[in-house]
Amino acid sequence: MARARGRTDPALSGSRRPTGLFGGSFNPAHGGHRAISLAALEALGLDEVWWMVSPGNPLKDGASDMAPMAARFASAERMARGARIIPTAIEARLGTRYTVDTLVRLVRLYPRRRFIWIMGADNLAQFHRWKDWRRIARTMPIAVIARPGYDHVALTAPAMGWLRRFVRPAGQEFYWTKWSTPALVLLRFRPDPRSATQARAMRPAWFASSPHPTPRDRLTRRVLP
Repeated sequence: MARARGRTDPALSGSRRPTGLFGGSFNPAHGGHRAISLAALEALGLDEVWWMVSPGNPLKDGASDMAPMAARFASAERMARGARIIPTAIEARLGTRYTVDTLVRLVRLYPRRRFIWIMGADNLAQFHRWKDWRRIARTMPIAVIARPGYDHVALTAPAMGWLRRFVRPAGQEFYWTKWSTPALVLLRFRPDPRSATQARAMRPAWFASSPHPTPRDRLTRRVLP
């Protein structure tokens, strides 16, 4: 079946809009985030990708280089401009601390959406450290995007010992809305070496270099505090 660039076959999703969820600190958002999201939009036939700007990462509590939420959100808005990418601080609005709790809530709040969780291979490598990671896999399909230098460690990670039986064949990712969970697909796009760590190394005070207007969350329609 042929597919049109940037369009979703309604027969695949019914009345539920296929939506990718991509979480992170976005400290700051950079071109790599955008490139991955644009590639996932096409490969998975998504209506939108939601960038879930996290209030904080439980695995990185106390990070001294974490910029204020408003600055990180503003950087995500700038980087997402002109694309079907929606930055949102809904995790802060819901008051959830862990990804599993956020995803369970989103499924309940948006019954007309069909969600897929998008994460990099670097996150798959430590997925076993996430709270209730098996429940995440049972809540929605997962798309893992290859990251330079992480292929081997991701594929031999503890979580893959359980997830491996649920891996879907490459080339079938466009039909993910038909999958039952758990389901995982490995996506390979052109490698992008850019990272937030690299961006901070080049501009440690990136969040203080320009004024940030108080951003409004386009998903929740609320102004960030």
